[in-house]
Amino acid sequence: MSKWRFWKLSIFILLFLTMYNIFLTIKLMYASSCDKNQPDVLFEPIKAEPPAIGCSDKVLESYGSQPEISKSSTSKSLPDNRDIENDNRPLTVKYNFKLDLALGRSDDRMRYLLFDNVIVGDKFVHLTGLYKTSLATQSSLDKIASIIESSLHWGGPISLAVFAGSEKELNGLLMYIIYLRKCNVRIKERVSFHLAILKDKGPKKILIDDERISKMGCDDPIGVLKSLLKEVNKGVSDAHIYIKSSLNFFLKGISPWRFKIPYPQNVLRNLARKNCRSEYTFLIDVDIIPSKGMAESLNIFLGTQKCQGKCAYVVPTYELYERVAFPPDKTDLVRLANKGLARPFHHKVFIYNQYATNFSRWERFQDPDMNIRISHTVTNFEFLYEPFYIANDTVPPHDERFIGYGYTRNSQVYEMFVAGYEFLVLSPIFTCHWGLQVKKTRPPWREHQNNLNRRQFDQFKKEIFARYNKDPLNMIKPKKKKN
Repeated sequence: MSKWRFWKLSIFILLFLTMYNIFLTIKLMYASSCDKNQPDVLFEPIKAEPPAIGCSDKVLESYGSQPEISKSSTSKSLPDNRDIENDNRPLTVKYNFKLDLALGRSDDRMRYLLFDNVIVGDKFVHLTGLYKTSLATQSSLDKIASIIESSLHWGGPISLAVFAGSEKELNGLLMYIIYLRKCNVRIKERVSFHLAILKDKGPKKILIDDERISKMGCDDPIGVLKSLLKEVNKGVSDAHIYIKSSLNFFLKGISPWRFKIPYPQNVLRNLARKNCRSEYTFLIDVDIIPSKGMAESLNIFLGTQKCQGKCAYVVPTYELYERVAFPPDKTDLVRLANKGLARPFHHKVFIYNQYATNFSRWERFQDPDMNIRISHTVTNFEFLYEPFYIANDTVPPHDERFIGYGYTRNSQVYEMFVAGYEFLVLSPIFTCHWGLQVKKTRPPWREHQNNLNRRQFDQFKKEIFARYNKDPLNMIKPKKKKN
């Protein structure tokens, strides 16, 4: 009798498990997470209460009236994003990201994984057909907010390469990009983002706090960035992170990965350049802000200018005192320079950086109207010159052996000079960098990286000589032995 009861119980358990498996299979077949149209790569959402984000009136004193960031106009300019918190689509679809961390391509030296067009501006392709020049730039999370001001001044397409040194930083970076696109229609339309991460020890997982993104207020972009940076840098006691509360969006201090991981500037510059589709590229750093209307003026100039040989069009760059307004034109910039409120870029920290541009001659040049003209040709080229310039993408690439700071841009400009490029200074357009820089603000780790790259340059200049069979600056001339 006991055997019969045990047999009946076994049959009952078997039937129960069979029915449960059938029910579970049917449920999974019809679950939303098993949508056949769902992309292969998914963002894994995390649920967390967002920290309080305060508003900075000082930051938005001259910026809050812009339609791209004001609360009242965001819903009008971005109608497809206003119900973002009620959007239950997969996050890759909702935010239009194309990113699989296992499928990046390698850089030339197999140190990084590169991802092209992770997210593309809604009108990026269309604008490429309208403008002769694309703006190419690069950044990490700490300085990326500068792209807001550049997008206000630059009407054409923008190619922005970004670097994330850790998994936390990547997730913060992706959330801030989503935030910028949610709140700024110009970034949403014009900017194409590309990504570089470490190949071996880089991020392995993407975590996006969907709920937090929906609660990020569009009226305080700096407050949102400060909050994200605080989380990324949490637990790093010797990284003092804060952002200047003004329109310039500067970061004072360093992100934790910079202690051990030099910032791959040249890798990012090549990544941004190669993803431009216009005839010309204007390559700058993210915190270099172009003057207003430059892209439209370049359309006219480059449509009539016929370069004889190899040309690079230099755009003068100035530092601005943080409390002045961005100069609307060259006349106002020269007025600020005469008052000591503006000066040539790096004039105090490294004068050779821009010296050959000859700012005095540029300031004296009389512009008959607002049309772009060549004010003069650079005739006193010297080593370490590194102007921001406009050129075809046939110029030599930036050598990716130089990582961190030092010899990253001037090595590429030196190769251009050896290759026979002529540097032509344009007027009345210009670019500006917020803050009058002094040497004491430079962290010691930058000098260390500079010394490492100086050793790399010794081999680089020999390769340039072998490539072009020229040594116009006597860079490899043997030193005379002392008696």
